[in-house]
Amino acid sequence: MVLSAALWAANADGAARILAHRFVRGLGDGSLPRASFERYVAQDAYFLEAFARAYAFCLAHSTARDDLYGFAELIGGVIDELKLHKGYAERWNVDLVGVTPAPATRAYTDFLLDTARRGALGETIAAMTPCMRLYAWLGQSLAEGDVAPLYAEWVRTYADPGFESLAVRLEELLDRHAADSPAVRANYARAMALEYGFFDANA
Repeated sequence: MVLSAALWAANADGAARILAHRFVRGLGDGSLPRASFERYVAQDAYFLEAFARAYAFCLAHSTARDDLYGFAELIGGVIDELKLHKGYAERWNVDLVGVTPAPATRAYTDFLLDTARRGALGETIAAMTPCMRLYAWLGQSLAEGDVAPLYAEWVRTYADPGFESLAVRLEELLDRHAADSPAVRANYARAMALEYGFFDANA
């Protein structure tokens, strides 16, 4: 089993706990209060900007040409997500400019950027991969059932094969650059726990 698959399997319980969270279930069945989703959109936009910067650190610390293409593609994916959030913000009057990060958001972005600044490429990718793989899995899982119209765009975005391909791209970079080490396993598990905290804080 390749490292990316082994790490996902080792954290499957954490992913299942997130899928079962009332916030995520509410995205699928439409029961999530709109105020909770609006809060999430603002916080996630702040998070995604930090996520893009972490990719930029990865790009700066990589040396192979294929890494250049890979991280540029992944940064482009973040920009597409930010455009989605901008669309929500325009329709629902959500301020994405003056966002004050909640403690859960700050904890996650600080973890990512502090890890990225240290320059250990494999460890940084391990901290970033759970977000991509988790969101692809959540979108695909929710799309298997009846999806209420209110948040159907969110579900479609993360269930889309294009987003799956970005998650696979990042996992390929993880397998290329990361060793199966305590630091890599700890970063992956920490990111999964922070994902739960992020959804829970916005519920």
